[in-house]
Amino acid sequence: MAKTTTNSSGENQTVRLPGKAAVDEHLNPAALALFVILLVAGVLTAIFMDTAGVPDGWIGLAFSLFLLAGAYILFAFKVARQWEKAVVLRLGRFHALRGPGAFWIVPVVDSISNWIDQRVLVTPFSAEKTLTRDTVPVNVDAVLFWVVWDAEKAALEVEDYRTAIAWAAQTALREVIGQMPLADILIGRARMDAELQRIIDERTTPWGITVQSVEIRDVIIPQGLEEAMSRQAQAERERQARVILGESEKQIAESFAEASRAYQNNPTALHLRAMNMLFEGLKEKGALVIVPSSAVDTMNLGGLSGMVSLAQQNLAPEKRSDPS
Repeated sequence: MAKTTTNSSGENQTVRLPGKAAVDEHLNPAALALFVILLVAGVLTAIFMDTAGVPDGWIGLAFSLFLLAGAYILFAFKVARQWEKAVVLRLGRFHALRGPGAFWIVPVVDSISNWIDQRVLVTPFSAEKTLTRDTVPVNVDAVLFWVVWDAEKAALEVEDYRTAIAWAAQTALREVIGQMPLADILIGRARMDAELQRIIDERTTPWGITVQSVEIRDVIIPQGLEEAMSRQAQAERERQARVILGESEKQIAESFAEASRAYQNNPTALHLRAMNMLFEGLKEKGALVIVPSSAVDTMNLGGLSGMVSLAQQNLAPEKRSDPS
C-alpha cells in the first residue's frame, strides 16, 4: 500500500505503508476448527439431552459450557509464524513477547498489539527535485534493507515503525543530497550509500531497528544538464586525442633526430639509405618520384642514369641485327 503526500514546497512524495498482511489479527485456523467442533458437539449434546428428557435448564447449561470452551480456544489460542514475534499486553501494559509457534493468552485481559516481522524488509524511497550543494535539482531513487532486532522497542517506542523508517530514510536522503555536489553523487555512490546507512541507523536504533544496507538505484538529472555534460565529455575526449597526437609527433621527431645523428658522420650510410628510399618508391607500377637535384648530385644519379642509357642504346642495334 502506498500513500502520496505533499510537502511544504508543493512536491508529491510517495511513502509505502504496511498492507493488510502486516496488521491482520492472525486468525488461527486450528482454533477456528476447534471452535466449530465444540459448537457442533454442544448442539449434538443438547439434542441428545432433549431426547432423554433432561430439563431445559440443564440442556442450556451444557450447551453454554461447550460454547464457552470453544470461544475460549478461539480467542486464547494463537500461532505466530516462524519469522514473527507477538507483543502481548496485559491490561494495557507490556507483558511478554510470544512466538514463533503456538501460545495461549488470557481473553479480555490480554491483547496482542503488534505482530512484528523479524525478516529482512525492503523499503523503496525517493527524493524528487532535491537541490545538491551546487544547486542542481536531481531525482534520486534508493532502496533500504532493514531488520527489527528488538520487537519490544519496535512496538512500544514508535507508533508505526514501517512508516517511521520510510520517512526517516527519505529525510536522510534529502539531507545527504544537499551536502554533496552533483559530481560526487554521480561517481561516489558507495560513499553516499555508507553515509545514508549511518544516518538512518542512528535514527532507527532507538526503535529496535538496524539498517543492513542502502542502495542508490538511479540518479536522474535535468535533460539540459545531461546534454551539456555529454558535450563536455566529448570535448574532453577530443582534447585527449589531440594531446596523444602531439605526443606521437614529438616521439617521431625525436626518432628522426636520433637517426640523423647516426648518418651525420657516415656519408656512405646516408647514400645507401637514399638509394633504398628511391628503390622503394620505384617498386610500385606507375609511381612517380620527384628527386631533388641536390639528392641527384649527392647520389651521382645523373652519371649512373647516363651510363644506363648508353648501355641500352648499344644493345638496341645488336637486337635489330640479330635474325632470330
